[in-house]
Amino acid sequence: MYLAGKWVGSDRTTEVLNPQDNTVITTVPAATAEDMLFAIEEAKKGAKKAANLPVHLRMTIINKAADYIEDRSEAYAVTISQEGSKTIKEARNEVKRCIQTLRLSAEEARRINGETIPFDQSENGENRVGYFYRFPIGIIGAITPFNDPLNLVAHKVGPAIASGNAIIVKPATVTPLSALLLAKAFDHAGLPEKILSVVTGNGRDVGDVLVTHPDVRMISFTGGLETGESIARKAGLKKLSMELGSNSPAIVLKDADIKQAVEACVSGAYSAAGQNCIGVQRIFIEEEAYADFKSSFLQKTAMYKVGDKRLETTDMGPLINEKEAIRVEKWVNEAVEMGAELLIGGKRDGAFYSPTVLENVPENCTIAREEIFGPVVLLYPVSDLQAAIEKSNDVNFGLHAGIFTKDIEKAFSAIHQLNVGGIMINDSGDYRIDGMPFGGVKGSGLGREGVKFAIQDMTEPKVVSFKLQNVGTQL
Repeated sequence: MYLAGKWVGSDRTTEVLNPQDNTVITTVPAATAEDMLFAIEEAKKGAKKAANLPVHLRMTIINKAADYIEDRSEAYAVTISQEGSKTIKEARNEVKRCIQTLRLSAEEARRINGETIPFDQSENGENRVGYFYRFPIGIIGAITPFNDPLNLVAHKVGPAIASGNAIIVKPATVTPLSALLLAKAFDHAGLPEKILSVVTGNGRDVGDVLVTHPDVRMISFTGGLETGESIARKAGLKKLSMELGSNSPAIVLKDADIKQAVEACVSGAYSAAGQNCIGVQRIFIEEEAYADFKSSFLQKTAMYKVGDKRLETTDMGPLINEKEAIRVEKWVNEAVEMGAELLIGGKRDGAFYSPTVLENVPENCTIAREEIFGPVVLLYPVSDLQAAIEKSNDVNFGLHAGIFTKDIEKAFSAIHQLNVGGIMINDSGDYRIDGMPFGGVKGSGLGREGVKFAIQDMTEPKVVSFKLQNVGTQL
């Protein structure tokens, strides 16, 4: 593991498995609480180094790390695909996005600006001039998920370094290799020691230490709602940024381009085997368009190729492990037992679960209320846009949504009424660029990621006021 700028081994190890066949790729250290405490103590020194690192050097280091990854992009993509669920095509796209995230971080480092303040807006502010500037908060703890094991780490590390902070990453236990490769890129780029650590192992051994330590001033977490709530209870008085997933809706109105809607929703539902926080889970289709959409959607789903994630022709690989596939299978079976109709899919083979479509899903079953995080879609006919909006909002999530329509009035109606962090018009909710604010409302989390917006969370404003004599013209 990368401990305060040094590569450190351990007698305690954790196996990293390929979920496709459960073969062992390698082992990584299983860190202890003492390892994490050491990382935090070293990060206190690293935070001072990071804060004093000139902006031009921060930019140079981040860009060099991006160059390093770009020169080795295929090796990075192979690692992502091996340890996770993504096909090689999906993994290559993640590497491209990681490079973009880092380059955005380098650019945003030069834009951490303050503002002058007109103190004489107040009667007691006359003869005062001043401004505010933003300063780094210190040590950031980052806890990252398995579904984007490189780019989601970059979304925390890039902004942290750009804004002059130290950062300790606890990557997902099942996908630590991509995070270590990111650390390798920063090590090669000349990042001073103690600014970055990547601590591998089980969350139960090191997670609470990172979350509760008073010197860690912010926790940036991407993962599930239950874990997020647990972190919030334990963290104490510190900043929290959390992206906690969703069961994202898509709305298809009768005037929509059905072919476009089907293509976008199929891709949005099944990419990364459905293990995507903004993946399409619930689709509300206006009744007049329901039969046409349903027929086309099932036809497109049937064409989806599931298999060896190493092959260029594969559309979807396995879930992250068999345990998750069994959970998805259980939720689907529960829905069917409660009256849902299985239109296609519903078959499991080890960690593989076939693309699945359900309709007539009862509102009180688990799959209708929670995030499936698997390749399962629920279809609902609705009478009109207002009914679709009400059903979309009737869950404890609100990350992204999509609406397909040619009517701009209806699009704006959905924009203002849907309780989500982002809405995509004539696209599924499964759309994101790395420069936009990304996050949700309700159980979908707190704060926003996206480089510029993460930097705002990772810094604080400091006000400076000068009291002067005889400023300006005397009246």
